[in-house]
Amino acid sequence: MTTPHSSRALVQFVEDEMLRAPLLFDQLIDATVERARQSLPSLEPFQRQAAADLMQALKSLHHRMADYFVHSLREQTAAEIARQAAPQSLPAGPVADMKTQDLALVDEQEVALDVQLSHTIEAIKNVAEFELRELRTFVASLVGDLEMSRDHNPFRAETFARALWAASQALPSARGQQLNFMRHASTPLAQLLRTAYAAASSRLESQGIEPAAYRTLILPNGSRTRHGRMGESSVPPDMRSIRDAMPDDINAEPRGGNRLARQAALGGAGAGQHTDRQAVELVKRLFEAVLADTRVKPDVALLVARLQTPAMRLALRDPGLFDHDRHPLWRYVNRLVYASEMTPDFGDPERLMLLKQAKATIDQLASEAEQTVQLYGWSLERLETYLHKRLTRRLTGVASQLGALHKLEEQMVSGRAGPATMNGALDIPHLDTVPADLMDPPPQQTLSTAERWIAQLQVGDWVRMFLQGRWVHAQLLWAGTKREILFFGDGASDATWVVRRSALLMMHGNKLLKDLKQRAIVASAARRVQEQLQQGGGAG
Repeated sequence: MTTPHSSRALVQFVEDEMLRAPLLFDQLIDATVERARQSLPSLEPFQRQAAADLMQALKSLHHRMADYFVHSLREQTAAEIARQAAPQSLPAGPVADMKTQDLALVDEQEVALDVQLSHTIEAIKNVAEFELRELRTFVASLVGDLEMSRDHNPFRAETFARALWAASQALPSARGQQLNFMRHASTPLAQLLRTAYAAASSRLESQGIEPAAYRTLILPNGSRTRHGRMGESSVPPDMRSIRDAMPDDINAEPRGGNRLARQAALGGAGAGQHTDRQAVELVKRLFEAVLADTRVKPDVALLVARLQTPAMRLALRDPGLFDHDRHPLWRYVNRLVYASEMTPDFGDPERLMLLKQAKATIDQLASEAEQTVQLYGWSLERLETYLHKRLTRRLTGVASQLGALHKLEEQMVSGRAGPATMNGALDIPHLDTVPADLMDPPPQQTLSTAERWIAQLQVGDWVRMFLQGRWVHAQLLWAGTKREILFFGDGASDATWVVRRSALLMMHGNKLLKDLKQRAIVASAARRVQEQLQQGGGAG
């Protein structure tokens, strides 16, 4: 199979940068040792000894750590190139049997690693913000994405943070020393990457690469929590007022319009009352705005687009369609988009099942001659039933493990057993102890809020957490009666995690654990339509 030119160009860019990775790590070790040496006078005796031990270890294990660092970079960038080159329509492979999945206990020691990883990522993004943004524009141009539709740069802040953690694995197994290295190395790494990113951009520019037009990139799916988009009001706009401001000339064809669809909804050109024509026009513009929303993925957008014509017909029969965005039609659109975000990526069987169910529902809606609010209430109920069955399937898949989890919780509460004594029921590795002086405790003022938040979690709720070096969408599958341990499943795979309550508190306190709220996609679309009218697109 022929490799696309954009892929070849990206591969060449990665290979060129990888040649410089060993030198970058050498500079990092020198800067880290110097930073640790300068910090010695201000440290407590225990911390001073830990820093001295670290400096000695860095000198003796330098080359081994460099190998780990470069190997991690190479693995991550190769995976990113493969992901970008793979057609989105290809199946992701069969779903693994959840019963065969090993479980690992996540406690404070594990969370301490994630806290430090997140700090490293933020340090890189803050120090090298401009240089990282500039490199994105050059790499986007390199692969032919002149509109900057996504971030194509394989050398993201997250990539280097994980490589830094991989390098720390060459240090003695005591987790405290590995964390100590991460802390001392984060700022020097960020400073070195600022220079490295700028140099990479200069090299691409010297090769004749013109930077793509920079635009603000939408964060990955689910990354926004209850507060929504920056600057966006939580109060839904008044859609009746927007409708009344709509142009009512059906023969006028604004940009991206569909005159035939509007005429069909109205029963012929010029038919219908003044308000009817405005209602149909608003539905058309709402759907255009929804489909233009980058949070609505292409496979879901294709299905949502098929609702536009029946929605136009509904607008003529149901005066309550524009009362608020809680109408069953709008709730169905919001719920479908949200459900798609909580499923694996394109081509995965689980996602295909959701899309198949949605297609059957939408086909039924479109075929109905009489559009009613009850019809869309039925569609919403059908989607909820499917999602409930999906959760039930997953709970059934892990049911055999719940007895062992209950026993583990009882042992933890009574203090009779540590996390590693599971009688072989679960594969839980021994977790090295992180010295308390090297761990970040959760802020005390937030403990009561975090406790209440955890207590309110229900089976089936979705959260967003930074776990094992990445942000994941996780669904609560089980909570112990004492809430000492909680069992989560990954939305993008069959992975599962058993997380201690104390670890959740620590994650929450460090802003690495948040609840996921369903986005008001339709309300956002209404705001954009309203803004367009205010900018001169209203009725004349």
